[in-house]
Amino acid sequence: MQEASLDQPIILEPKQTATSAVIWLHGLGADGHDFAGIVPSLELPENSGVRFIFPHAPEQAVTINGGMVMRSWYDIRTPDFLSDVDEQGIRTSCRQIEVLINTQVEQGIAADRIVLAGFSQGGLIALHAGLTYEKSLAGIMALSTYCPLVEDFKQNKRVSILMTHGTFDNVIPLAVGEHSAQQLTQQGYSLEWRAYPMEHQVCAEEIADIAAWLTKTLTL
Repeated sequence: MQEASLDQPIILEPKQTATSAVIWLHGLGADGHDFAGIVPSLELPENSGVRFIFPHAPEQAVTINGGMVMRSWYDIRTPDFLSDVDEQGIRTSCRQIEVLINTQVEQGIAADRIVLAGFSQGGLIALHAGLTYEKSLAGIMALSTYCPLVEDFKQNKRVSILMTHGTFDNVIPLAVGEHSAQQLTQQGYSLEWRAYPMEHQVCAEEIADIAAWLTKTLTL
């Protein structure tokens, strides 16, 4: 059976020709609008040429939320994030994100000028899609998330990775994020880790660090 395609994403074009792209994935129950409003706060150079793409996850039942149907990149069955994993759902979403990456490549943006970003569930998909993609991307930004199935990753060791987390995160505990970062580092990935005194959210200091990391990663 053919997989359903994602709804049309929100696309924010730069003032001049796009020379790089950031594909930014939202968390559970949100949609592409969730992070679209953050772009002005990044205060990137006006001539940066960065296209931002904010896709919407498909709607599906989420077990941990009583089977409620909501936008979700994969099912979450229990709070055991690293062991009880919806592998099929994760891989399906990764294939859908690969289509978005390939669309940017077809439009003239090289893979090594593309960043995958994501928050919570979206951060997991950003890591999995980026580290299993056939070419090396510019970078992966994974916010307040975790990363099971690290053994699946066999390539793209040179990709720049930023992982951030809240020290008071009551949704995905800090220790889960730290463990995932350690696993990726042990696999040979170059990773920057930052923690902030916040819950399952983003904060002003983090946004400033994201802007600096994007500027460095995309050499803006």
